[in-house]
Amino acid sequence: MKDGRIAVPSNGEGGLEGTRAGHFGHCDVFTFIDVENGEIKEVTTLKNDGHVQGGCMVPVNLLASHNVKALIVGGIGTRPLMGFRQVGIDVYHDDQRNVIGPVVEDLIAGKLNEIRNDQVCGGGGGSM
Repeated sequence: MKDGRIAVPSNGEGGLEGTRAGHFGHCDVFTFIDVENGEIKEVTTLKNDGHVQGGCMVPVNLLASHNVKALIVGGIGTRPLMGFRQVGIDVYHDDQRNVIGPVVEDLIAGKLNEIRNDQVCGGGGGSM
């Protein structure tokens, strides 16, 4: 990814030195990283509006409204993944690192893969 806004679900205050949240819908903030010509230009954060059962589209619509082009997660459920795909946000998978800065650098360098359908998590309220 050479240009665009990357979002990372984050714990606490977020930022490049912050840590990625394990569940994107329950994160404290989203860290936004604006990339131009393969370089980080600006880092901002946005408080998460919250995630209610069955409300997977709330964070999808929030990120879409803030012009996010890519999302980096450690895991995600099928419904929100499909939602992100519908609004044109690419979802990348990284479960190896928790610090946001190095994960973002990996995405910019092309080292992260888009999440596959067989990598999704089970939901919290399913009938399984």
